[in-house]
Amino acid sequence: MRFMILVRANDETEGGVLPTEEDIAAMTKFNEAMVDAGILLAGEGLHPSSNSARVRFSRGETTVIDGPFPTKEVIAGFWIIQVGSKEEAIEWAKRCPARPDEEIELEIRQIYDADDFGEALTPELRAAEERMIQRIAEQHG
Repeated sequence: MRFMILVRANDETEGGVLPTEEDIAAMTKFNEAMVDAGILLAGEGLHPSSNSARVRFSRGETTVIDGPFPTKEVIAGFWIIQVGSKEEAIEWAKRCPARPDEEIELEIRQIYDADDFGEALTPELRAAEERMIQRIAEQHG
């Protein structure tokens, strides 16, 4: 099972405050533990929402909205991990380093796999998906 662990933004991340050397070292150690366990598929931090935009589709209309956005609605980073259960994902998330003086909230969401779509994912659509995945791998190694 794949899970995305979303790091909720806070005033520091939205203010563009970069992590300290100690913060980076702690996060690197955490990331390396996930790599060593063979579960980390991806993980990145995101720029503040002041550098972002949203594209909204509503009743046939498309609107572009420039950031910043309310902190409670923003993601500051993420990991994608592959583990055996939600409980295992939670255990890894609990190991995320946090300074005693900061507040961090993580959200854990399971990523859909092809089998989750049942009959709606026809053999033709499944083949198209597999071709696309292969092309992405070839493009980005």
